[in-house]
Amino acid sequence: MPTRRVSGNAVKLLFMEASRRAPDEAPRPGVTDGVTPSRFALTDLVIITGFSGAGKSTAMAVFEDEGYFCVDNLPSELIRSLAELFRHGGSKIERAAVVSDARARGYFEGLAAILDDLRAAGVNHRVLFLEADEQTLLTRYKETRRRHPLAASGSVAGGIARERALLAPLRERADVVIDTGALTASMLRRKLADEVLPARTTARLAINFQSFGFKNGPARDPDLLFDVRFLPNPHYEPDLRPLTGTDQRIVDFIDRDGALSAFYDRLHPLLDYLLPQYLAEGKAHLVIAVGCTGGRHRSVAVAEHLAARYGDSSDYLVEVSHRDVHKPERR
Repeated sequence: MPTRRVSGNAVKLLFMEASRRAPDEAPRPGVTDGVTPSRFALTDLVIITGFSGAGKSTAMAVFEDEGYFCVDNLPSELIRSLAELFRHGGSKIERAAVVSDARARGYFEGLAAILDDLRAAGVNHRVLFLEADEQTLLTRYKETRRRHPLAASGSVAGGIARERALLAPLRERADVVIDTGALTASMLRRKLADEVLPARTTARLAINFQSFGFKNGPARDPDLLFDVRFLPNPHYEPDLRPLTGTDQRIVDFIDRDGALSAFYDRLHPLLDYLLPQYLAEGKAHLVIAVGCTGGRHRSVAVAEHLAARYGDSSDYLVEVSHRDVHKPERR
């Protein structure tokens, strides 16, 4: 199923939808509707908690990229209801990750009891606890200038101290504890992949090769951009002008003097080096833009070529898009 992230408040809509079931369809407490635990859709529920500023947002993004249904800032009381909803016979959610922390204020204190309930109900779940030393947390709050959820009108240090006391029982019950004090975001992503994500999960880099025309505006937020306006332009050939870069006649024209092949001789080694580096760093999505003047010929041909070259690799999920290929040409 597609990846999805929702907020704690949005989860209420899910419960409202589930409540439309007929009364006799609603499961009674302790009753599983005749469905054995092995047949429940939900096979992995990860509860992410820990110190504010310790990297829970980064952790959530890791699970989101792996296809987990993600819910941020979920009050602990709703975790039980969410698990029941996903264990219902009609649910298609197999893996979910939720963040529950001090932002929920009074609703967070009952998380320990909720964990007991999940265990008693046979819900497969894990608790991921993220922490960092006080100085690291203080530095991160200073850099972001955000307010600590337990220090609305006081010092950040005081908020951290109150949070430490609140989290102590949960840390003892965590399945995985990670100290993020010396970790960058990319290091944390790799550590989570190694220690928390299912072993069968293989990270893949989603690559979108996107063609565009400079005269129609710049590419939108590319990670890499290649300007191919130096290549021979088919636009000035009346017989070729109506065609696009998906036509072999356009490719042959661009490479008539070997310019396109010479470009590939240099571009391929560069991408062959860069793409595995992005994958190893933990990057999930990469946009590679290729631009020419109008976005109909040269950039389309190059984007199609690159998509074909890397599309068969098991390490990448490749898409190709042509922003301006169907825009009317200017004579």
